[in-house]
Amino acid sequence: MNAVSGAPVAGIREVFLHPGDFHFGDADTRIVTLLGSCVSITVWSPRQRVGGMCHFMLPSRGVIPEGAGYDGRYGDEAMLMLMKQIWNLGASPMEFQAKVFGGANMFPLQCQRKEMNVGDRNIEMALTLLERYEIPIKAKHIGGDGHRKLMLDIWSGDVWLKHQPLTETRKEPRW
Repeated sequence: MNAVSGAPVAGIREVFLHPGDFHFGDADTRIVTLLGSCVSITVWSPRQRVGGMCHFMLPSRGVIPEGAGYDGRYGDEAMLMLMKQIWNLGASPMEFQAKVFGGANMFPLQCQRKEMNVGDRNIEMALTLLERYEIPIKAKHIGGDGHRKLMLDIWSGDVWLKHQPLTETRKEPRW
């Protein structure tokens, strides 16, 4: 897809992330996902033209079972998956730019308390992790309610967002 119209671009591979997925790629890749209360963190290096995205559902599972690998459904582990890719490049996390999306309250009438709102907890985890790893945040579209569709164009680092608030879910989608 091209950046303006969303039409397919020859030679570009599109990767769709489901909840718990993660992908890191080079300049011939576009990563796409849909979010509700989940959060996606994108990281991109302008110098190397590489980057990635994770799509996590919960902030943390606490203790990782012995012998288990990282699980992208959890924010802290999804971030470690991104960091492993950065470190494997021999790059500094500070040369990457981050963008954070999602964390919507999908049940605003039922989830009025912060501890019950998984979206708020996911946002808090994402911001804490990016601060911990010293990756500057260039943009964010977080909280609120409704669905978000994201597209990360790794060739440019641009992230395209379409947001559909819950109040509009009964209307015809705008994408």
